[in-house]
Amino acid sequence: MEGAWELVNYYSYDGENVTDTVPMSQGYRQIKIYSGNKVMWSRKVPMDSIEWYGYGTYTNSEDELVETLDYGSASMLKIIDTMRVFSFELQIDKDTFTQITVGEEGVRISSENYRRLE
Repeated sequence: MEGAWELVNYYSYDGENVTDTVPMSQGYRQIKIYSGNKVMWSRKVPMDSIEWYGYGTYTNSEDELVETLDYGSASMLKIIDTMRVFSFELQIDKDTFTQITVGEEGVRISSENYRRLE
């Protein structure tokens, strides 16, 4: 996980299989940086004046990523107040990774798909 990663697209799932790929809109950018046990991410949405960033710790195994956020932008702090720990199914190789959101019933809902910047 160590390194800098950029979001390339999203997937939607029907519970198990990918049903749709959602590309990034023009000018949208999201970066995640993992170093040691720390994670920092930021998002730029050109048509939106809301700032989005977060910082915290992370752990990962071969098939799971858990991010625990300590602080973030005002918009993110509202989310952190109710939910600080974000768990994902993880698929990773040398230059790409996918973090999959899994619902309470254990079915895949959506994913963020990243490529390595460094």
